[in-house]
Amino acid sequence: MASEHTLKRFDEELERLNATINEMGGLTESQFAKALEALRDRDSATAEQVIADDARVDALDAAVQDQTVRMLALRQPMAVDLRVVLSSIKIAAALERIADYAKNTAKRSIVLTQGTAPPSAVTGIDRLGRLVRTALKDVLDAFANDDVAKAYDVWQRDEEIDQVYTGLFRELLTYMMEDPRTISACTHLMFMAKNIERAGDHVTNIAELVSFRGTGQTFAQVRPKGSGSLYSKDSAQ
Repeated sequence: MASEHTLKRFDEELERLNATINEMGGLTESQFAKALEALRDRDSATAEQVIADDARVDALDAAVQDQTVRMLALRQPMAVDLRVVLSSIKIAAALERIADYAKNTAKRSIVLTQGTAPPSAVTGIDRLGRLVRTALKDVLDAFANDDVAKAYDVWQRDEEIDQVYTGLFRELLTYMMEDPRTISACTHLMFMAKNIERAGDHVTNIAELVSFRGTGQTFAQVRPKGSGSLYSKDSAQ
């Protein structure tokens, strides 16, 4: 049977693990916000900062991996504790991917400062990004407070994000068809929109993991999706 001292050490390690993920989440949120700012303000310096700071997110991800491997090897957690440790690995991986999408968005924003992008399309990208950023902030709050209800609210917003992405995708296609001179800029904006939409998917993954940590289950329903029409049989004809 585990001694009181051993249990106390394990609790301290769990607290340290959660602190590392909270720090990683805060940095990822900041990276995402700065990437949007760089696009909105045509600010190459801010974009370069996002690119450079991605290494800090990677380092925190590596720290989470090291901590979880050590805990699995030395503590052999079970039940709730095992769920917490395993979900921590996946949450860190999702945050690392969101930061990567922010970095890629920042890289493309630098390219766009050298050309002309339709202002309304840039506004659309910013709107999509704000939705995802708000969802990211809320899911990080849900994680910090073990708030499954708030995580579920974030999970449900994926449909709205997909709907905005679908509208933006079609708008960009229209710009390119009407004026071939916008093709280069709109292609970059399309990739940025997809990066942001995929970041939103990772946010909803984190929401599901918050539920798994607290209840042992993810949300029972099929995740609501709003962009299926882009890839439906009818739209492909």
